[in-house]
Amino acid sequence: METYKFHKTECGVDFLLNVVHLESADDMYLKKMPFNTDFFEIVFFKKTSGRLILNHQQIDLTDNSIIFISPYQKRQWYFDEDKEQNFTILIFQEDFLNDFFSDKLFTYKLLYFYQLHFPVEMVVDKDFIQSYCTFLIEIKAELINPKADSEHIIRSLLYYILQKLNREYATRNNLDVQKENKHYAFQFKQLIEIHIKEKQRIADYAEILGISRVSLNSAVKEQFNVTATHLLKQRLVLEIKNYLIHSKLTVSEIAYKLHFSEPNHLMRLFKAQTGFTTSEFLSDSGYRALV
Repeated sequence: METYKFHKTECGVDFLLNVVHLESADDMYLKKMPFNTDFFEIVFFKKTSGRLILNHQQIDLTDNSIIFISPYQKRQWYFDEDKEQNFTILIFQEDFLNDFFSDKLFTYKLLYFYQLHFPVEMVVDKDFIQSYCTFLIEIKAELINPKADSEHIIRSLLYYILQKLNREYATRNNLDVQKENKHYAFQFKQLIEIHIKEKQRIADYAEILGISRVSLNSAVKEQFNVTATHLLKQRLVLEIKNYLIHSKLTVSEIAYKLHFSEPNHLMRLFKAQTGFTTSEFLSDSGYRALV
């Protein structure tokens, strides 16, 4: 499976950020092959038809919709070739965005990224999509023809887009928009992405953060409407699925890589969280397409 890496824009501005329209996108969105990227993507669909397989979940593509994709998520696009496709993609790298807004947790405070429990797509009205595409056109224009104040204009437009989407996403899923006194929840989310392969206990993360398990769970529950344990188990199962599908490792070898004391512990967790054994998961036709 191929990983696409971000390439700096060739427009005179040293931003790890770009706006790509369908007509200028390369064939990674159109060739029906599985791939991932090292950057974030927000895809704004005006017109579309087909489906997306994202981290083993099928998403039906519909007009006037938005899909949020985090780095290294495995995906495969299946566009209906006889239907009109019209979409615009906002792409950026995590470190750039966190530095751009002087907040090392910025991307983890956007509730639609690194999301395991709630949908990663929103269907909106036509005017909603059009307004954001207008902002994206403005950002692209500043990237192509930069001026002395382009950085400030891009920063303000980008911040507005990301935060307005965050508010809309939070409202739809009954989540609370971030508050500084809940930073432990966002730090926990960040730490999971860094340490999931070697740390699978809530106590490990509470120790890193210097707080009790109760305090950590309370912060996560208040912010994300799920327990810290639930969030951690979901992320661990996703890691297991990725190994099962995209590597040639045995279950025993995966258990070793993820620091399970024995393979049976991994298989019990997987069955409890997914309802499938690892063998059933691999034989299911919906997942076979990603191999």
